[in-house]
Amino acid sequence: MRIPLLFSIAAIAAASLPSPALAWGKTGHRSVGAVADTHLSGLARAQIREILGVETLEEASTWPDEMRSNPDPFWQKTASPWHYVTVGGFAYDKAPPEGDALEALEFFRRMLRNPNVSREDRQLALRFIVHVVGDLHQPLHVGRPGDRGGNTVKVKWFGRDTNLHAVWDTALIDDMQYSFTELAARLNRHTSSADVIAWWTANPRDWISESARVRETIYPEETELSYEYVYKHTPMVELRLKQAGVRLAAYLNELFAEPRPVAGRQP
Repeated sequence: MRIPLLFSIAAIAAASLPSPALAWGKTGHRSVGAVADTHLSGLARAQIREILGVETLEEASTWPDEMRSNPDPFWQKTASPWHYVTVGGFAYDKAPPEGDALEALEFFRRMLRNPNVSREDRQLALRFIVHVVGDLHQPLHVGRPGDRGGNTVKVKWFGRDTNLHAVWDTALIDDMQYSFTELAARLNRHTSSADVIAWWTANPRDWISESARVRETIYPEETELSYEYVYKHTPMVELRLKQAGVRLAAYLNELFAEPRPVAGRQP
Protein backbone atom coordinates (compact mmCIF):
# COMPACT_ATOMS: atom_id res chain seq x y z
CA MET A 1 0.00 0.00 0.00
CA ARG A 2 1.22 3.48 -0.84
CA ILE A 3 1.69 5.44 2.38
CA PRO A 4 1.18 9.24 2.46
CA LEU A 5 4.45 11.15 2.79
CA LEU A 6 3.53 12.67 6.15
CA PHE A 7 3.29 9.18 7.66
CA SER A 8 6.70 8.18 6.34
CA ILE A 9 8.24 11.25 7.95
CA ALA A 10 6.43 10.54 11.23
CA ALA A 11 8.06 7.11 11.40
CA ILE A 12 11.31 8.76 12.45
CA ALA A 13 9.68 10.34 15.51
CA ALA A 14 7.85 7.16 16.50
CA ALA A 15 10.69 4.69 16.02
CA SER A 16 11.25 4.02 19.70
CA LEU A 17 7.63 3.81 20.88
CA PRO A 18 6.19 0.61 22.37
CA SER A 19 3.05 -0.91 20.87
CA PRO A 20 -0.04 -0.79 23.12
CA ALA A 21 -2.63 -3.55 23.32
CA LEU A 22 -5.51 -3.53 20.90
CA ALA A 23 -8.71 -1.72 21.93
CA TRP A 24 -11.93 -3.71 22.32
CA GLY A 25 -10.66 -6.66 20.26
CA LYS A 26 -12.43 -7.78 17.09
CA THR A 27 -15.79 -8.48 18.71
CA GLY A 28 -16.01 -5.04 20.30
CA HIS A 29 -14.85 -3.09 17.25
CA ARG A 30 -17.15 -4.99 14.89
CA SER A 31 -20.07 -4.42 17.23
CA VAL A 32 -19.38 -0.68 17.16
CA GLY A 33 -19.34 -0.75 13.35
CA ALA A 34 -22.61 -2.70 13.24
CA VAL A 35 -24.34 -0.31 15.65
CA ALA A 36 -23.12 2.69 13.66
CA ASP A 37 -24.45 1.20 10.44
CA THR A 38 -28.02 1.33 11.78
CA HIS A 39 -27.76 5.11 12.31
CA LEU A 40 -26.13 6.20 9.03
CA SER A 41 -27.84 8.72 6.79
CA GLY A 42 -28.53 7.70 3.21
CA LEU A 43 -25.93 10.14 1.89
CA ALA A 44 -23.26 8.95 4.30
CA ARG A 45 -24.02 5.31 3.46
CA ALA A 46 -23.74 5.99 -0.28
CA GLN A 47 -20.40 7.81 0.03
CA ILE A 48 -18.98 5.15 2.33
CA ARG A 49 -19.90 2.51 -0.24
CA GLU A 50 -18.17 4.54 -2.96
CA ILE A 51 -14.99 4.38 -0.88
CA LEU A 52 -15.12 0.89 0.62
CA GLY A 53 -17.10 -0.97 -2.04
CA VAL A 54 -18.61 -4.13 -0.56
CA GLU A 55 -16.50 -3.86 2.61
CA THR A 56 -18.69 -3.18 5.65
CA LEU A 57 -18.04 -0.90 8.60
CA GLU A 58 -17.67 -4.05 10.71
CA GLU A 59 -14.86 -5.27 8.45
CA ALA A 60 -13.23 -1.85 8.24
CA SER A 61 -13.28 -1.48 12.04
CA THR A 62 -10.61 -4.11 12.70
CA TRP A 63 -8.37 -3.46 9.71
CA PRO A 64 -5.92 -1.04 11.44
CA ASP A 65 -5.28 -3.66 14.16
CA GLU A 66 -4.94 -6.50 11.65
CA MET A 67 -2.38 -4.50 9.68
CA ARG A 68 -0.16 -4.21 12.75
CA SER A 69 1.19 -7.65 11.84
CA ASN A 70 2.58 -6.08 8.67
CA PRO A 71 6.39 -5.75 9.15
CA ASP A 72 6.53 -2.42 7.32
CA PRO A 73 7.85 0.33 9.66
CA PHE A 74 4.73 2.35 8.95
CA TRP A 75 2.59 -0.23 10.77
CA GLN A 76 5.16 -1.27 13.35
CA LYS A 77 6.15 2.24 14.47
CA THR A 78 4.42 5.18 12.81
CA ALA A 79 0.79 4.12 13.22
CA SER A 80 1.18 2.73 16.74
CA PRO A 81 0.40 5.98 18.64
CA TRP A 82 -2.78 6.57 16.61
CA HIS A 83 -4.80 4.15 18.74
CA TYR A 84 -4.78 6.11 22.00
CA VAL A 85 -4.38 9.45 23.76
CA THR A 86 -2.78 10.25 27.12
CA VAL A 87 -4.73 12.53 29.43
CA GLY A 88 -3.61 13.44 32.93
CA GLY A 89 -6.95 14.83 34.09
CA PHE A 90 -10.28 14.81 32.31
CA ALA A 91 -9.64 17.27 29.47
CA TYR A 92 -7.45 16.65 26.42
CA ASP A 93 -4.48 19.01 26.13
CA LYS A 94 -2.36 18.39 23.04
CA ALA A 95 -0.73 15.60 21.07
CA PRO A 96 2.87 14.55 21.73
CA PRO A 97 5.43 14.92 18.90
CA GLU A 98 4.77 11.40 17.59
CA GLY A 99 1.01 12.06 17.33
CA ASP A 100 -1.97 10.32 18.91
CA ALA A 101 -5.50 9.14 18.14
CA LEU A 102 -7.08 12.59 18.07
CA GLU A 103 -4.43 14.01 15.79
CA ALA A 104 -4.80 10.99 13.49
CA LEU A 105 -8.58 11.39 13.44
CA GLU A 106 -8.29 15.01 12.37
CA PHE A 107 -5.69 14.19 9.72
CA PHE A 108 -7.78 11.41 8.21
CA ARG A 109 -10.84 13.64 8.28
CA ARG A 110 -8.99 16.21 6.17
CA MET A 111 -7.89 13.46 3.79
CA LEU A 112 -11.47 12.38 3.19
CA ARG A 113 -12.53 15.95 2.48
CA ASN A 114 -9.76 16.46 -0.07
CA PRO A 115 -11.12 15.59 -3.56
CA ASN A 116 -7.58 15.02 -4.87
CA VAL A 117 -6.80 12.11 -2.51
CA SER A 118 -6.74 8.70 -4.20
CA ARG A 119 -9.41 6.14 -3.46
CA GLU A 120 -6.78 3.87 -1.89
CA ASP A 121 -5.78 6.54 0.61
CA ARG A 122 -9.43 7.38 1.24
CA GLN A 123 -9.99 3.74 2.14
CA LEU A 124 -7.07 3.88 4.57
CA ALA A 125 -8.43 7.10 6.09
CA LEU A 126 -11.98 5.82 6.49
CA ARG A 127 -10.87 2.53 8.03
CA PHE A 128 -8.77 4.38 10.56
CA ILE A 129 -11.61 6.74 11.46
CA VAL A 130 -13.99 3.83 12.07
CA HIS A 131 -11.37 2.17 14.26
CA VAL A 132 -10.21 5.23 16.19
CA VAL A 133 -13.72 6.30 17.18
CA GLY A 134 -14.09 2.90 18.82
CA ASP A 135 -10.67 3.20 20.46
CA LEU A 136 -11.50 6.54 22.08
CA HIS A 137 -14.51 5.00 23.83
CA GLN A 138 -12.36 2.35 25.53
CA PRO A 139 -11.49 4.06 28.83
CA LEU A 140 -7.92 2.77 28.95
CA HIS A 141 -7.18 4.10 25.46
CA VAL A 142 -7.53 7.49 27.14
CA GLY A 143 -4.66 6.57 29.40
CA ARG A 144 -3.11 8.03 32.50
CA PRO A 145 0.46 9.23 32.05
CA GLY A 146 2.93 6.57 33.10
CA ASP A 147 1.08 3.24 33.05
CA ARG A 148 0.57 2.81 29.28
CA GLY A 149 -3.20 2.69 29.53
CA GLY A 150 -3.17 0.04 32.25
CA ASN A 151 -0.73 -2.22 30.42
CA THR A 152 1.66 -2.04 33.38
CA VAL A 153 -1.12 -2.76 35.91
CA LYS A 154 -0.69 -6.49 36.43
CA VAL A 155 -3.74 -8.49 37.51
CA LYS A 156 -5.00 -12.05 37.50
CA TRP A 157 -8.14 -12.73 35.47
CA PHE A 158 -9.82 -15.84 36.89
CA GLY A 159 -6.35 -16.94 38.02
CA ARG A 160 -4.56 -16.16 34.74
CA ASP A 161 -1.80 -13.54 34.60
CA THR A 162 -2.72 -10.54 32.47
CA ASN A 163 -3.02 -6.75 32.78
CA LEU A 164 -5.87 -4.31 33.26
CA HIS A 165 -5.72 -3.06 29.67
CA ALA A 166 -6.24 -6.56 28.30
CA VAL A 167 -9.17 -7.09 30.64
CA TRP A 168 -10.93 -4.09 29.10
CA ASP A 169 -9.86 -4.76 25.53
CA THR A 170 -11.11 -8.32 25.34
CA ALA A 171 -11.65 -10.26 28.56
CA LEU A 172 -14.82 -8.50 29.71
CA ILE A 173 -16.35 -8.74 26.23
CA ASP A 174 -15.25 -12.35 25.72
CA ASP A 175 -16.88 -13.23 29.05
CA MET A 176 -20.26 -12.42 27.48
CA GLN A 177 -19.66 -15.19 24.90
CA TYR A 178 -21.51 -13.33 22.13
CA SER A 179 -20.56 -13.21 18.49
CA PHE A 180 -20.23 -9.63 17.27
CA THR A 181 -23.62 -9.88 15.52
CA GLU A 182 -25.27 -11.09 18.72
CA LEU A 183 -23.59 -8.38 20.75
CA ALA A 184 -24.50 -5.66 18.25
CA ALA A 185 -28.12 -6.84 18.23
CA ARG A 186 -28.20 -6.72 22.02
CA LEU A 187 -26.67 -3.25 22.08
CA ASN A 188 -29.20 -1.97 19.53
CA ARG A 189 -32.13 -3.49 21.43
CA HIS A 190 -31.03 -1.68 24.56
CA THR A 191 -30.45 1.71 22.90
CA SER A 192 -33.51 3.93 22.99
CA SER A 193 -34.28 6.88 20.75
CA ALA A 194 -33.70 9.10 23.80
CA ASP A 195 -30.24 7.54 24.18
CA VAL A 196 -29.38 8.32 20.57
CA ILE A 197 -30.44 11.94 21.01
CA ALA A 198 -28.48 12.30 24.25
CA TRP A 199 -25.32 10.68 22.89
CA TRP A 200 -25.30 12.29 19.44
CA THR A 201 -22.05 14.25 19.40
CA ALA A 202 -19.34 14.23 16.76
CA ASN A 203 -16.82 16.02 18.99
CA PRO A 204 -13.97 13.62 19.91
CA ARG A 205 -12.95 15.77 22.89
CA ASP A 206 -16.31 14.98 24.49
CA TRP A 207 -15.69 11.23 24.08
CA ILE A 208 -12.18 11.60 25.49
CA SER A 209 -13.40 13.43 28.59
CA GLU A 210 -16.04 10.76 29.17
CA SER A 211 -13.50 7.96 28.84
CA ALA A 212 -11.11 9.72 31.23
CA ARG A 213 -13.83 9.94 33.87
CA VAL A 214 -14.80 6.29 33.41
CA ARG A 215 -11.12 5.31 33.56
CA GLU A 216 -10.85 6.63 37.10
CA THR A 217 -13.54 4.18 38.26
CA ILE A 218 -12.11 0.95 36.84
CA TYR A 219 -8.73 0.55 38.55
CA PRO A 220 -9.24 -2.33 40.99
CA GLU A 221 -8.19 -2.35 44.63
CA GLU A 222 -7.35 -6.05 44.38
CA THR A 223 -5.27 -7.82 41.74
CA GLU A 224 -7.44 -10.96 41.68
CA LEU A 225 -10.29 -10.21 39.26
CA SER A 226 -13.21 -12.52 38.56
CA TYR A 227 -17.02 -12.55 38.87
CA GLU A 228 -17.35 -9.44 41.04
CA TYR A 229 -15.37 -7.33 38.57
CA VAL A 230 -17.41 -8.73 35.66
CA TYR A 231 -20.68 -7.91 37.44
CA LYS A 232 -19.55 -4.41 38.33
CA HIS A 233 -18.07 -3.31 35.01
CA THR A 234 -19.83 -5.18 32.18
CA PRO A 235 -22.67 -2.59 32.09
CA MET A 236 -20.08 0.14 31.46
CA VAL A 237 -18.46 -1.88 28.69
CA GLU A 238 -21.84 -2.19 26.99
CA LEU A 239 -22.56 1.50 27.49
CA ARG A 240 -19.27 2.57 25.92
CA LEU A 241 -19.80 0.24 22.96
CA LYS A 242 -23.31 1.61 22.37
CA GLN A 243 -22.08 5.19 22.64
CA ALA A 244 -19.18 4.46 20.29
CA GLY A 245 -21.56 3.11 17.66
CA VAL A 246 -23.87 6.11 17.91
CA ARG A 247 -20.96 8.58 17.88
CA LEU A 248 -19.34 6.84 14.91
CA ALA A 249 -22.57 7.35 12.97
CA ALA A 250 -22.73 10.98 14.11
CA TYR A 251 -19.14 11.54 13.01
CA LEU A 252 -19.62 9.89 9.61
CA ASN A 253 -22.95 11.59 8.95
CA GLU A 254 -21.34 14.96 9.64
CA LEU A 255 -18.26 14.10 7.61
CA PHE A 256 -20.36 13.01 4.63
CA ALA A 257 -23.12 15.60 5.00
CA GLU A 258 -22.37 16.97 1.51
CA PRO A 259 -21.84 14.98 -1.71
CA ARG A 260 -18.15 14.67 -2.48
CA PRO A 261 -16.56 13.20 -5.60
CA VAL A 262 -14.42 10.09 -5.23
CA ALA A 263 -11.02 10.25 -6.96
CA GLY A 264 -10.87 7.99 -10.00
CA ARG A 265 -14.66 7.84 -10.44
CA GLN A 266 -16.46 9.48 -13.33
CA PRO A 267 -19.56 11.64 -12.50
